[in-house]
Amino acid sequence: MRTIRFERPDRRNAMNLDMFRDYYAALLAADEDPGVRAIVVTGAGDWFCTGADPESLPALLDPRHRDQLVHELGYAAHLPATLTTPIIAAVNGGAAGLGLVHALYADVRFLAAEARLATAFSRLGLIAEYGSAWLLPRLVGAGHAMDLLLSGRKIDAAEALRIGLAQRVLPREQVLAAAQAYAADLAEHCSPASLAVIRRQLWSGWETGLADAAADAGALMAESLAGPDFVEAVTAQAEGRAPRFAP
Repeated sequence: MRTIRFERPDRRNAMNLDMFRDYYAALLAADEDPGVRAIVVTGAGDWFCTGADPESLPALLDPRHRDQLVHELGYAAHLPATLTTPIIAAVNGGAAGLGLVHALYADVRFLAAEARLATAFSRLGLIAEYGSAWLLPRLVGAGHAMDLLLSGRKIDAAEALRIGLAQRVLPREQVLAAAQAYAADLAEHCSPASLAVIRRQLWSGWETGLADAAADAGALMAESLAGPDFVEAVTAQAEGRAPRFAP
């Protein structure tokens, strides 16, 4: 397991260009490390990420900057969705705009009870950036997504849990440890190969029909039944021990 932390507490972890680049580089490094089987993302202090730093906002939203990310640095905006390692967001405090989008790209979200979330884009005269208009309807449904994106209003942790935007809500002092414990459980008990395929099934499944997804799952299941991780899992259960999955 690896923990990645947004570390600009004096700016409420507002994201500038360097931080954006470093975050994606850290995600890629973790994903390419065979010893890392789950990634936890959190923020320093009382904020997860307040969004784009106002001083960097024009560059972050400039199409020429997106071209730079793709062509010069090799980063696409939807990079987190392309990785094979599960991402768990420990949203320790407020998340708005781009900060909320980073939480949306996680597979599971642990939310501090004190946290407040907002898309914020419409209140700044902006549009739904970095894939948030694609992500939100698939996570919380079209009605809730429209509400959050059109109004830009703040919601509390209880509402986030009710609409499915958060999977766990805990006191702030417990949220990171709980997310890390969840990630450690994935790392210890789940096949990395299975996690990678399941993550791809979910993310790509949003773009395909049910028939295609079911057919794809049939072929993948046949491969997994013939693979070493299934044998190891059955053997470990029979021997009463934790499985020893290969990277």
